[in-house]
Amino acid sequence: MRDVRKTYATGTVEVEALRGVSVTIGEGEYVAVAGPSGSGKSTLMHIIGCLDAPTSGSYRLAGGDVGELPESHLATIRNKRIGFVFQQFNLLPSMTACRNVELPLAYAGVPRHERRDRAAAALARVGLSDRLEHRPGELSGGQQQRVAVARALVTDPALLLADEPTGNLDSTSSADVLGLFTELHAAGRTIVLITHEHDVAARAQRTVLIRDGVLADGVLVP
Repeated sequence: MRDVRKTYATGTVEVEALRGVSVTIGEGEYVAVAGPSGSGKSTLMHIIGCLDAPTSGSYRLAGGDVGELPESHLATIRNKRIGFVFQQFNLLPSMTACRNVELPLAYAGVPRHERRDRAAAALARVGLSDRLEHRPGELSGGQQQRVAVARALVTDPALLLADEPTGNLDSTSSADVLGLFTELHAAGRTIVLITHEHDVAARAQRTVLIRDGVLADGVLVP
């Protein structure tokens, strides 16, 4: 990103969420974007994930200028090249874990038999090979987040983008999920984790601190 700015208009009032952010994240890095509530980190995440566009400045993903791409191409990037993990697990309660993990593949037009095999493999990778047919209501919070991670990984994305992934978890489940991210990073996955928690940010390889829409020096205060 180079001099990325994002301004939101609320009625007659304009709010500048990002005020000239420049940052580079390399392939294979594990980076935490940390800051207090209202600092701009969620806006930054939406731009990194091609969910929103900057008001000005440039964002290049894998060498390509995202601002020049049509929405159809951005949708393909979101489906195949970026895996999303959110604080709210966003699992469909009526579907089994396996069916939930299959969803990105269904949107990508992958045949049903292949979807099942790839979803089962993704769930095995996060330690849930014995929970394929369980629905979200039959799983613990930590297990539900692992299903969400498996869903993010099933398309084999280059980038895993996690927004407050431990926000709804107890300390034991949080440690399990963060341990999983460490394993994924060790296997070569690029991970960007959004958090306001000092101990969560400390698990990353590098921390980028943001305050009031700009990158800041210093230490994140718990």
